[in-house]
Amino acid sequence: MLEEYIDYLHIKDARYSDGVVTPAGEGDANFPTLLKRFAQKDGERFLTIEPHLTIFEGLKELEASGSSAERLDSGAGFKYASRDESFAAAASALHRQVELAQPVRYGIIGVGNMGTSHVKFYAEGKIKEMRLTAIADLDKSRLEANLDQLPELKAFGSGKELIDSGACDAVVIATPHYSHPHLVKYAISKGLHVLCEKPAGVYTKQVREMNEYAAASDRVFAMMFNQRTNHVYRKMKEIVSSGVYGQIKRVNWIVTDWYRTQSYYDSGGWRATWSGEGGGVLLNQCPHNLDLWQWICGMPSKVRAFCHEGKWHDIEVEDDVTIYAEYENGATGVFITSTGDTPGTNRFEITLDKAKLVCEGGETLSLYVLEQSSADFSKTSPGGFARPKGEFVKVETDGKNERHVGVINAFAARIIRGEPLVAEGLEGINGLAISNAAHLSSWLGKDVELPFDEDLFYSELQKKIASSKGGKETVKTVGVADLSSTYNS
Repeated sequence: MLEEYIDYLHIKDARYSDGVVTPAGEGDANFPTLLKRFAQKDGERFLTIEPHLTIFEGLKELEASGSSAERLDSGAGFKYASRDESFAAAASALHRQVELAQPVRYGIIGVGNMGTSHVKFYAEGKIKEMRLTAIADLDKSRLEANLDQLPELKAFGSGKELIDSGACDAVVIATPHYSHPHLVKYAISKGLHVLCEKPAGVYTKQVREMNEYAAASDRVFAMMFNQRTNHVYRKMKEIVSSGVYGQIKRVNWIVTDWYRTQSYYDSGGWRATWSGEGGGVLLNQCPHNLDLWQWICGMPSKVRAFCHEGKWHDIEVEDDVTIYAEYENGATGVFITSTGDTPGTNRFEITLDKAKLVCEGGETLSLYVLEQSSADFSKTSPGGFARPKGEFVKVETDGKNERHVGVINAFAARIIRGEPLVAEGLEGINGLAISNAAHLSSWLGKDVELPFDEDLFYSELQKKIASSKGGKETVKTVGVADLSSTYNS
């Protein structure tokens, strides 16, 4: 009854069978399970286990080798020589139990805005079965800032150094876009499992090579498509995939709530340049939206796009985009995004033959269901202005949105027990293909069919890079930002 009010819990002992906390020596000392259960609680909490001069029967298996274990074997009794020895044994035992509860060691490569968020997730106790052991960044000040929070971490000056160190079994890659495929391949080549932040890369030609390399290995490769954990988007996919309401007729997504200031773009010489980021709003802000679009609705067969470069900011990449898309079944779609609108809009509509889904802000979902399919009604109704009857139907979801933490914990579960990922690493190419096709369409001023000519895209991208201001001066240095408010966009 008081569980939700407890911030500090001191456990004497407990029973695994029913989870009951017991007096000392009356439980079974199943500490790995206790630690896992305790970790399920959100917020900052503290767990302590008290050392005693007497070794309780249930704790025998936790004792470290050495003088205390030898005394047990010789029948000398369950006594420590001193409280210091007792405390050292308890600390050692607890450390081993943490390792059992979190068997996978992982490192974070790149501790800028997103990488620092990943460190924070671990520091808050949200990562259940992996323990953070190392971080890497080219910027020493970023390493120092994160070491202030978790001083026990090993720090490295590059991703390669971390991968080569042997300090990790898995890595989370949160570096600039162009480096993703190279680091993924290198980590896998050294036997590490990989979770890569979005986007998978800048161009599909490189990402396809990465995918082929990853597919040939036995390592777990995952993408950080955290918005797939959102209960609203999961329900949209479930409804569309079920086919209960017929095929998709039309898709409209206007997602213009990505407003950014000039200061944001001036915060780094690499930012918003073809040579530094490889694109603008499509590649930096919208990979999650493009992934959800194709995940829920499937891949379009053709696009015609208008990517306006530097329309609202002094930048060389696109900050305002409109994409028109066509599907094999004749359905059409429109995707609009911008970093220049405020207040912005985030409205995702899917029109099916017998229903319409409307998602607002990734938070609410409405479903309007027709009594008869629109196609059948059109063919049979005698009234020229008649419409099929319908009604709004309440949509039930599980309400869960585990975001980045859910993706990371699923990654650990795949490594340990082979459970499903939120997003397979090989899927990262899909949303990127839409982005690349949109850029190519805008650059060439014509329709582009998917799959498109990847060599042609690469050639056109090189032209952009050749004229890039990638070495532009950093006008203003902006500290590591809290990105939590952007996770649902």
